[in-house]
Amino acid sequence: MKFAKPLPTYLAKRYHGWKATDFHDNRSWYKHLAEQGQHPRAMVISCCDSRVHVTSIFGADQGEFFIHRNIANLVPPYNPDGAHHGTSATIEFAVNTLKVAHLIVLGHSQCGGVAGCYDMCSGHAPELEETSSFVGRWMDLLRPGFERLPKGDDQQRRQQLEKEAVLVSLENLMTFPYVRASVESEALTLHGLWTNIGEGGLEVYDPRSGLFEQV
Repeated sequence: MKFAKPLPTYLAKRYHGWKATDFHDNRSWYKHLAEQGQHPRAMVISCCDSRVHVTSIFGADQGEFFIHRNIANLVPPYNPDGAHHGTSATIEFAVNTLKVAHLIVLGHSQCGGVAGCYDMCSGHAPELEETSSFVGRWMDLLRPGFERLPKGDDQQRRQQLEKEAVLVSLENLMTFPYVRASVESEALTLHGLWTNIGEGGLEVYDPRSGLFEQV
């Protein structure tokens, strides 16, 4: 593959720094992880956004979280059509093989994917309407959430759509037979979270009130 290039120097330096400090100081823990395999208690579905650092938010160590990231932390409905389904495959592995006890969907503020969906559904992003747009077709998953938005100014509606992305994903998770069975048997719990990047806030969805409440 002639198009592949060597690792950038700054990343190589960071790697050597990690190997000489964190890895060296915790060598036995890494050896344990390698030999015993992973046994995470929770799966987290979060956005690809580089500002969302799941392990830092929860102070998690290696081996604690099984993490899947995609644009706008979306989960598609269960659809075993034989095509490629990265998110669905990850959920299947987490629930059926790893037997995670908790499945968390984590949304966030200023989400670019959600903003794109808002613009597309508002008729202001024709490029995302093109059938060739991978982003647009992925964000079609969030159209039901857009249709539920109350009237208001665009900023408020965009933030509400970020939370709708979490709710749509929770709804779609329950279309997976093994997720529903695990939830109903109380072997698995689902959680919806939204984090405010600029303020460091974390909100959790409360099904009793139908609102996101501050943690």
